[in-house]
This record gives sequence, structure tokens and C-alpha cells, in this order.
Amino acid sequence: MWPDSTETQELILQARDERSAAVDQLFERHREAVRRLIRMRLDHGVRRRVDVSDVLQEVMLEASRRLQDYLQDPPMSFHLWLRQIAMDRIIDAHRRHRASAKRSVDREQPIAGVGDPASALDLVQQLADPQFTPATAAARREMARQIEQSITDLPETDSEILVMRHYEQLTNQETAQILGLSEPAASMRYLRAVRRLRALLEGASPGTLDELPGGT
Repeated sequence: MWPDSTETQELILQARDERSAAVDQLFERHREAVRRLIRMRLDHGVRRRVDVSDVLQEVMLEASRRLQDYLQDPPMSFHLWLRQIAMDRIIDAHRRHRASAKRSVDREQPIAGVGDPASALDLVQQLADPQFTPATAAARREMARQIEQSITDLPETDSEILVMRHYEQLTNQETAQILGLSEPAASMRYLRAVRRLRALLEGASPGTLDELPGGT
């Protein structure tokens, strides 16, 4: 989802030398990834009233305004910094339009049903076992749809880490940084979420998830 970090680092070095072309390239090569993030994270009800392109423009303007501060002392990788700005704008949009949205938007919605199908199919492969593996492409697509629905039924902490890892394609290290966890703790949280997702797909009730081993 996010551009290669090696080229990004080179553009950052050039941007520090106040090369305007590098700044333009830096933002342009991340624009589509930020757009995808906004489309994924923006609640359906809000998206009927807020254009994704408008939110994207707000994010890019805010990032441009704050870029020099970032370049002087980067607190995180560039794409995580952009992601943070985008998530702030998304939360603001949810708050402004909470009364008109279909679902509650008091918390970040984990996924708005527009994720990359390959992300769900990646989860299909991870969750599958020899007796559970779909035999056809159509069956895999249907299972991918079921996975996306089941993710929305998980507790927030579980759905959030699955979306970050599989739909935003963040690493465990990046996920840990965002959540303020150690990398081992983030890994354990992720494995717990996968275990709970598998249980839902196998017919468990959402209310019984805390009874699973390691579910606390």
C-alpha cells in the first residue's frame, strides 16, 4: 500500500536541502496510498456527505504546512506521519457528521468495505487449513467477503490490528509504534486477533470470544 521506503528516504534528504521538486515528489508518490486509506477508513454514512478527495486535500495541505517541522526531527517514518495526519482528519469528519452517519462514528470504524481484495485473500491463506481451504477462486472471494464482515464483528482492538496489518499493510514494528506497544506485545495482540477471527468464521458467537485462550 505504501511506497518503497528507500526512495522516500532519498527524497526526504533532498527535501531537507530545500529542493522543491523533491517535496512535490514526496507528496505525489504517497497521494494514492493516503487516498486508499481515507476510502477504507471513512464511514459509509460520512462518505455520502464528505468527498474523499476533499479529505485528501486537507491531509496534504496540513502535511505541507507541517513538513519542515517533520524534516527537522522526524518522530516516525514519513508514511506513518502522513497516516497520523490522515487519521486525525478522518476522526474530525466522523465527529462533524456523526448525526447523519448510519452507524456510530464515536470510534474509528475498522473498515468501510473498500479494502483491497488481495488483503482479505491473504487472510484466507493464513486462516486456511487442509479441510478449510476454498477450492475455487469464487469460493476464495466469498470467504474474503466473509472475513471482511467478521472483522467488523470483532472487538475494536482485534479488528484494528487486523486492518492495520493486512489492509494498510503495516509491519509489526509499525503497528507496535502506532499502538504504543512493544513489538512482542503487538505480535501477541495480532495472533490473538487472528485466533478470534478464525473462531468467528468457524461459527463462534462474538460474545464468546473473550473465553478463548489468550483472549484477555
